[in-house]
Amino acid sequence: MNLISPTNERTALVRKLLLELIRSGELPETGQLPTERALADRLDVSRRHIRAALDALEQEGLVWRQQGKGTFIGQPSDPMGDLAAKITGETNALEVMEARLCIEPELAAMCAARMQPDEIVRLRQLAQRQFEAADAQATELWDASLHRLIAQCARNRPLLTAYALLDKIRSNPEWVTIRAGIRSQASIQVSHSEHMAIVDAIALGHADVARQAMRDHLAHRLTALRAALDALNHPEA
Repeated sequence: MNLISPTNERTALVRKLLLELIRSGELPETGQLPTERALADRLDVSRRHIRAALDALEQEGLVWRQQGKGTFIGQPSDPMGDLAAKITGETNALEVMEARLCIEPELAAMCAARMQPDEIVRLRQLAQRQFEAADAQATELWDASLHRLIAQCARNRPLLTAYALLDKIRSNPEWVTIRAGIRSQASIQVSHSEHMAIVDAIALGHADVARQAMRDHLAHRLTALRAALDALNHPEA
């Protein structure tokens, strides 16, 4: 006996189509989805099914909504991060990565102690989306969403604000371009393995392991960033 209603089947199909749109790389840099009306017209379904599918994606942590603004993929940034605009020109990509190494391992450790089961599911989904991203822009969005959710679920407001500041600063377009340039299929695979090691440690509640896994991951990215910047500064070498 089939217990799945036609309505649920249609919502599941719409959810699948929305995920394909998210992975396609067609969305703007902000990660904003078209309006519900535009999505309904594009997919030839009712707005009710669009709304139900977006509800499901929001519960999974794959999209978020802002009243009066729309729906965006990933996780919302902290508004306190806007303070970063005042100091972006006074720092550089290496300093930001060094600061992340000071803060994010502790956030991962706190997250391991305070994470809720449904949030673990969302972390795994975000890590998979980052791995499956269709282009550099999507990779950046999903990577930031994963790290941001870890920071949010550490449930420490001062540290979250500090993280939000760094997150905003690292969105500098020049630095995003540099990071995109040093990514390869091999490095994406390594990062995915490192992300999953972090998530697994958090899921098991192993704070020390989560702390070290995050430190190892960021240290590897710092090494790659240093090499890329050195190559840019000394192209003749």
